[in-house]
Amino acid sequence: MFQRMIDNFRDSIASAMRLTSLVAIAAFTLLITGAFLCAAAFIFILRQYGPVAACLAGAAFFFVITVIVACIYAIRRNQIRARAAAAAKAAVRSPLADPALATLALQVIRVVGVKKVIPLLAVGGLALGLMAGRGGGRTPRDDAAE
Repeated sequence: MFQRMIDNFRDSIASAMRLTSLVAIAAFTLLITGAFLCAAAFIFILRQYGPVAACLAGAAFFFVITVIVACIYAIRRNQIRARAAAAAKAAVRSPLADPALATLALQVIRVVGVKKVIPLLAVGGLALGLMAGRGGGRTPRDDAAE
């Protein structure tokens, strides 16, 4: 069982590494393409308007790109913070994960007996399933749309 999990993990890591290397190669070739396009634009503007205008045009182009990337970064950072805050609110500690509750459950099973606890657990599971199915039909998307 663990060997299968380890093999799946190893395969997913290997495929992620392959994809990452392909993305790195694509990014590098895109960088080279951008450099040649910038050089061509610089030479064109240099011939048409002179060296000062060519340098100012290049600076303006890269300044605009920097502002766009900074805005995207700020928006993304705010999204990540909002998701982290929502996850923190949603990560209310479950009482079922409490070790003291698990210890109490084991003590109850010892005192009452396993044969008497199994029907109680079945009824409790049925009640929990019915309560979970009664969610009101609303989804988080419905709440976000309002």
